[in-house]
Amino acid sequence: MSSQFFSRCRITFLASLVSLAAATAHAGDSPQFRGPDGEGHSSEKNLPLTWSESENIRWLRDIEGLGWSTPSIEGSQIWITTATDEGKSLRVICLNKDTGDVVVDEEVFHHDDPGQIHSKNSFASPSVLIDGDRLYVHFGKLGTACLDRSGKVIWKNEQKYNHRHGPAGSPVVYENLLILVCDGTDVQYITALDKKTGDEVWKTTRDGAMAYSTPLLVDVEGKKQLISTGGEWAMGYDPKTGKEIWRFRYPKGYSNVPRPVYGNGIVYLCSGYDKPWLYAVKPTGEGDITESNLVWKLERGAPLNPSPLLLGEDLYIVSDNGIAQCLDAKTGEPHWQKRLGGNFSASPLLADGRLYLLDEAGKAYVIEPSHDEYKELAVNILPGRTLASIAAADGALFLRTDKALYRIQK
Repeated sequence: MSSQFFSRCRITFLASLVSLAAATAHAGDSPQFRGPDGEGHSSEKNLPLTWSESENIRWLRDIEGLGWSTPSIEGSQIWITTATDEGKSLRVICLNKDTGDVVVDEEVFHHDDPGQIHSKNSFASPSVLIDGDRLYVHFGKLGTACLDRSGKVIWKNEQKYNHRHGPAGSPVVYENLLILVCDGTDVQYITALDKKTGDEVWKTTRDGAMAYSTPLLVDVEGKKQLISTGGEWAMGYDPKTGKEIWRFRYPKGYSNVPRPVYGNGIVYLCSGYDKPWLYAVKPTGEGDITESNLVWKLERGAPLNPSPLLLGEDLYIVSDNGIAQCLDAKTGEPHWQKRLGGNFSASPLLADGRLYLLDEAGKAYVIEPSHDEYKELAVNILPGRTLASIAAADGALFLRTDKALYRIQK
């Protein structure tokens, strides 16, 4: 049999393993940024390959204001955030998953002067985190809140830092803690709040520059680590105490956005603006591991905004200017590269054995995971700007534009 046959079998097997792991965690749901595992993998099946305004749209719902938070989905509920009145009113919205009807639309915070945001950002970019009967919404320095599943506010908390370009990084839950990264132009720190009360449990300051990345919880040698990229440094922390375990330095950067991914005993990190590099690093040891734990680095074609996606020993990335690549995750050697064109900010999604790549103009590329060559299955277009990542749940894709939320389904 041909090597291509065995390669296809390997990709299918790896995709099945990833889907099984995601299904074990949250079958049919997508409760946080980047799905059940936080790394862009979904267990959903029977998803549509093609769609348009007149094809495979089960429903669409116009959304007032602007927000780039990815839809968070659990049970019959879809939760998003939005900002109206030029960012003064920060709101949480819940839609019925089956009908698209709005069942909750509540103002959580109001600021007469919310400040400025970057042209690619919004005042409502961090994704809602659903955790059992509670959910957590985060608007950077403009406020963090815990709500129940009816939309009632349980507690509020406001962190003091200057996020300059607006809020971006999403919160993370570990045991009884809600963890927030607050890397501003003035101060940089990570803090953990008590999930039940909003009171500070620990706070760890760090040096560097402003950053907007969502941290990732991983198991390293049997112990939990919280891995976070900031300006100049990436760090590994003990999530229970906030104690720094290790740090890895890259050439001075800032505004780091991509969320790390982890596998093969390696964490994959992006260094941020102005020149993005991608680093493969072993998250072991203590102290400064810059020299000792670097596995490989990619100096051209790394993303500034879209997060990487790891599938077995293949690492998929798409740069902001539309160059997609598949790399050998262990060596960094390129398998293939394809210029798609356009601009990209949303992070890739792996679901139903396919990769979904969404550009900023409503164009979604559906490709077959393969390290042999770029295999395009479909290109689909919907109207509007699209900077939020696609979510998958209940046999459907949920795609957010600057005006509406779509449920895309066969």
